Formats: sequence, structure tokens, C-alpha cells
Amino acid sequence: MSDPDVDSSDPDVDSSGPDVLVLRQKLHGQDGADYAEILREKLPGKEIVHPATPDEQREFLRTARVATGFELDRDQLAAAGNLELFAGVYAGTGHLELEAFEDHGVAVTNASGVHVPNISEYVIGSLIAHARQFPRAWDNKQRGAWQTHPVLELQGSTVAIVGLGAIGTGIAERLDAFGVETLGVRYTPEKGGPTDEVYGFDDVHAAVAAADHVVLACPLTETTAGLVDAELLTSMPTHGILVNIARGGVVETDALLEALRHDEIRAAALDVTDPEPLPNDHPLWDLDNVTITAHNAGNTPNYFDRCAEILAENVERLDSGAELENRVV
Repeated sequence: MSDPDVDSSDPDVDSSGPDVLVLRQKLHGQDGADYAEILREKLPGKEIVHPATPDEQREFLRTARVATGFELDRDQLAAAGNLELFAGVYAGTGHLELEAFEDHGVAVTNASGVHVPNISEYVIGSLIAHARQFPRAWDNKQRGAWQTHPVLELQGSTVAIVGLGAIGTGIAERLDAFGVETLGVRYTPEKGGPTDEVYGFDDVHAAVAAADHVVLACPLTETTAGLVDAELLTSMPTHGILVNIARGGVVETDALLEALRHDEIRAAALDVTDPEPLPNDHPLWDLDNVTITAHNAGNTPNYFDRCAEILAENVERLDSGAELENRVV
């Protein structure tokens, strides 16, 4: 997998570099040094380095076999003569110049699956919060108002999950414990899935109409951009809760705003918005039936532990010549 144009006998290429270089990049308030320490525990026989300075990083990158972080640009790749694998710490790779990695013969893996527990908990927490009207209860508490209010139960309800990747699958599995029926929407419905029924995107209206609540867990693509428009919101029941942990562009914001203002759906929990960040004077902030978090559903203290599990397995596979887990290039 190394660059075929690089001669290992070239005196400018040092084949005795570190096994894994953890790049000088921070994530979710966690330092790369923490990631390096976790990797040392999981790969005790390997040399794991985390540079203290940019100059150190450039020197390590010149000889490292594996680099891990969230980005490498073309110039960095050109200087990485020994690099065989770039282990990304994001599930998505849209920010990477994948063609450059291909040109240099460097494999790329992503961190798909690391967000399953934390984002699944966010989704379930949001559904429960709006079903039980916790935001309203919090407001009453702030005002010192002893008032009852109508609620819903998750048990016996149906949730449509748009997107059945690792996160959508994790959400479906956890909702099962609450006695919830699930309907999945995916590009290839013939593959089936963990939900009780699976629909294609051509039948997304049928899935939404058959559900009580809708969870968006899909990537932003030509198919999903603006998917949740006025028509799809009309297909939802008036008691329905929309949870978006996908991308803001999957939802037409103006259409959602109107649906929420006129009680066409019960509530929305938004971890992503369009635009993002959401301007502080945006009318969504003022609605009582909306909760908004700043793209925070993926935040977890266990992020680097899960990334390290994937990378440790792939270092062993790299050594044995086996197929890499989560490989995208």
C-alpha cells in the first residue's frame, strides 16, 4: 500500500520511523496526547508518537507508517514517504482529498461506529424529553408554576429512522427495548435491516406517514438534501417528534419553522441546523417545542477509546495483510 514511486533504498526515505503518528489535532475538547496514550496501551509493541511541535510533526510524518487524526493535505502526503495508512477520526471523509491519498497509495479508514452509543442516547433522550414535555416542565420549574400537562408514551409507538448505517442501526436496536416498532429508510431496501420494515427513499412518505416520530440519521447527499420539506412534514402526524442528528441541510428550515409554529408536528430536537451555527436571532430559538444543541450529539469522553479500538485492529491487519476495517480508500 506504500507509494510505488518511492524507492525504499532512497537515502531521503527513512524506513525506521514510528509505527503510529498521532497528529497535533484536538477533538471534542480532548488532546491528541490522550489518544496516543490509549493507543500505547492497546499496541504495547508499537512505537506511538505524538509531536509537541509542528517541526516534530513534520519530521515524524516523513517516516511514519500510520498517521491518525482528522486531516492530511496534499503537501503533507507528499512528504510522507513511508505512509501506508491514514486513520481518520471522523465517520465522514468528505473533508479529505481522497484522490490525493489514492495518488500516493495511502489507504484511508474512517471512524464509522464510534458515535453509536452516544448519538443513540441523544436520540432516545430527545424522544423521551419531548414525549414527556420536559422542556415545558423545566419552564414551569423556572417560573415556580405547578402545572400538569399532557404527555405521550414511547411504548407502542412507531419511529421511522431515515438512514440505516451504524448510527441508525444502533438507534433501532435501542428503541426495541422501549417497545417501539421501527421503520427504516435506506438506499437499498432489498438489503433489509434491523428495523421491523425497510423502505426505499422513493417510499419515504409512506414510511413517515406510518410512523409517530421521525429520526434523521442519513448523510447529506443529492437524495437527502432538503428531504424534509413541507410535503414530508405534512406526512407526519400532528403528535410527531422530529429528531435530526444527520445534517442541517436534510431539513428545509423554513418549512420546519412553519410546521412547528402552526402545531403541524409536536416538536423537534435539532443537533444540526441550516444555517449552522444557528444565528442567535433565528426564530427557531424562540419556539417552546424545539430543543437545539450545537452539533453536540457526537460528544463523548470515550471518543478516542473507540477510535483506538478500530486503529489497533487495523494495525494488526496491516501487519498481516488482511483487509482493513472501515476502509474507504
